[in-house]
Amino acid sequence: MDVVLPCLDEAEALPWVLARIPAGWRALVVDNGSTDGSADIARALGATVVHEPRRGFGAACHAGLTAATADVVCFCDCDASLDPGHLVPFVRDVLDGRADLVLGRRRARTRRAWPAHARAGNFALARLLRRRTGLRLHDLGPLRAARREPLLGLGLSDRRSGYPLQMVVRAADAGWRIAEHDVPYLPRAGASKVTGTWRGTWQAVRDMSRVLAEPPAGGRTAP
Repeated sequence: MDVVLPCLDEAEALPWVLARIPAGWRALVVDNGSTDGSADIARALGATVVHEPRRGFGAACHAGLTAATADVVCFCDCDASLDPGHLVPFVRDVLDGRADLVLGRRRARTRRAWPAHARAGNFALARLLRRRTGLRLHDLGPLRAARREPLLGLGLSDRRSGYPLQMVVRAADAGWRIAEHDVPYLPRAGASKVTGTWRGTWQAVRDMSRVLAEPPAGGRTAP
């Protein structure tokens, strides 16, 4: 399996995250312009490093997806808030045909792990997603797994904060079976680039609102 890890200045978190990649899986650390030596640390710890100069969470995720070669590709934040070891049952569901896309439902271990404003925004987004697609999801977290070729077939175009949401919306439009697993959510290492700032939060809201306004896409089918 390939695990895509979008990375922007995560030198502090990388050792913890990479130590938890399941045995036999490949870590694809997508460096998105780090200035703290993240790429060198990742390489020294055995990860494959992909460079994506265009800034944006979606740009980093998609660069990792296109660089992946495994049948099943996973995604995980690189800030030590999520343990990639929890992806094992996600992959099992995909390989056994129980789901086409598996998402992690974050369960905060402390209040600091998930600030109130970010939690409220996620709840509102899940309600809007239900209205748009009918999906009864509780979270749109970054821990996820799906087969690579069908993911590429979704034609994901957002390259900023709307990328994870667009993946779910387009998968739903294509009739994919989407499942959730509860996962522990820990306080991240370092400052958040999105929900940690008002500017980042506002940009994320704008990106996701644009995705939800997209008309249903035709021509895509379930894996």
